[in-house]
Amino acid sequence: MPPSNDGLDGDVRSAQWDDERRPGALPGQAHAPEGPSAGVSPDAGIPSCINVPVRDNTHLSASDWTRTLARYRQPRPSRSVFELAVTLVPFVALWAAAWWMLTISTAIALALALANAAFLVRLFIIQHDCGHGSLFRDRRLCDWIGRVLGVVTLTPYDVWRRTHAIHHASAGNLDRRGVGDIPTLTVTEYQQKGWLGQALYRTIRNPIFLFAVVPFYTFFFQNRLPVHLMRSGWRYWMSAMATNAAIALILTTVVWLGGWDVLLFVFLPTMFLAAIAGMWFFYVQHQFEETSWQHEDSWNIHEAALHGSSYYDLPRILRWITGNIGVHHVHHLASRIPFYRLPEVIADHAILAQTRHITLWESFHCARLHLWDEKHRKLLSFAEARTLAA
Repeated sequence: MPPSNDGLDGDVRSAQWDDERRPGALPGQAHAPEGPSAGVSPDAGIPSCINVPVRDNTHLSASDWTRTLARYRQPRPSRSVFELAVTLVPFVALWAAAWWMLTISTAIALALALANAAFLVRLFIIQHDCGHGSLFRDRRLCDWIGRVLGVVTLTPYDVWRRTHAIHHASAGNLDRRGVGDIPTLTVTEYQQKGWLGQALYRTIRNPIFLFAVVPFYTFFFQNRLPVHLMRSGWRYWMSAMATNAAIALILTTVVWLGGWDVLLFVFLPTMFLAAIAGMWFFYVQHQFEETSWQHEDSWNIHEAALHGSSYYDLPRILRWITGNIGVHHVHHLASRIPFYRLPEVIADHAILAQTRHITLWESFHCARLHLWDEKHRKLLSFAEARTLAA
């Protein structure tokens, strides 16, 4: 089954990624994969030029939504440039200011470095849009911007793009867990494990481990070597090694010019806080009580996108910092929509603002959820699972 080249869309179970088009494809349209659509991203194969008429959207199915949302997929080049500039320029300026403040006050320098984590999170969202081919129409331009930003975010772009593609093509599928998602067991699977297996899973799902240890390990160690893609071709090794080399060159220069204090009080605090924030948002986007998990024979990518992804309704400043990634159900339904157009979708389709809606306050409860209850179709805490077993 050939993969689609529509951003990250397509059947990523294939190890191949190429730029070939199927004969007869419309301009701007990726070739559609052959066979069943279960492994295809919801907006795959829909030309961005299509303006789908909107009907009474209270009765739209999940697959209908992917066609309805196709009209939002066109990026606006001037807006994309603006969003990149207003994120990258302050990031560099704050970095420089924190470096300079080290000569005056380490505490102030540290505060500036922590504040700069907000812009680093936003740069990651822009890199994320590049991976989906939604920032600009030119796929190669998106890729090279993404690769440069990947050095800043410590994330080898091509490696991340591949694993994120798998996430989009398998989110909510109980039979395809393990790549690009949070480790999640069903109640039955957990109960069948011995005490060691249960203890290990409880450790993994512990908030301190999940939101402190895992982000540090992921961005500072796991991203350095794409072991999980060692059989998937040379480009992923090249992506990781080239990114590592660029990071090493930059950090060596920083230490040479400014000493180890710049690394310890400017670089590391910014990176670590941004990594923690990124982990939290990725968690809340899929790990909420009324999410959706299905086995392969019942799983549908459109339904999983709409019902297995949250609408994280955040205060305005946090929406800006996170590049509207909280509108995650829409993003999974139509991943080619630029991040700055996601609020437009919510404004035009009020029903989507009520679908899988989670407020900032409500989201903190999600950290207490650990196991998927297949019978009642919701995530439970360990305590709730014990009550069921009693």
